[in-house]
Amino acid sequence: MPATPAETSVVEHRIRIAAHPETVFSYFTDPTKIVHWMGTEATLDPRPGGACRIRLNEASVVLGEYVEVEPYRRIVFTWGYEQQWFSMPPQSTLVEVSLTPEGAETLVVLSHRRLPGDLAAAGTRAGWSHYLPRLVVAAAGGDPRLDPWQDIDVVVQAVRDVAESS
Repeated sequence: MPATPAETSVVEHRIRIAAHPETVFSYFTDPTKIVHWMGTEATLDPRPGGACRIRLNEASVVLGEYVEVEPYRRIVFTWGYEQQWFSMPPQSTLVEVSLTPEGAETLVVLSHRRLPGDLAAAGTRAGWSHYLPRLVVAAAGGDPRLDPWQDIDVVVQAVRDVAESS
């Protein structure tokens, strides 16, 4: 795993999904389900040391590895880009997802750690702010529709907008 810079940032999101943790968990571990809300193709092996590779669009491929997998409660995986976008090489950052049942819903807390600087934090904030609402729809049984972020120009503009507002 690449070395972590001395100064890093954390991006955290909290969302509620109208689905049980078992359902939400599968949207982080099943390659056919993850591409309903994020990416166009995925190779996932949800066990410690297993691969986590997600093609977000033609220009971006995430490459990481599952670190912890507690069914229906917690998932931890590394994250970085094959193309090293935002100075984030493969497996250089860490994503922690906790799932807490709340009645018929699930509280999802996603923390993305070890982000190397402001641009990486802005890009990551923009990314999860885009993808997590799509997860809310998909995991609840809805159709999040075609992902506009399959167009890299849309992604670049969204990241610029977040970076300028930070």
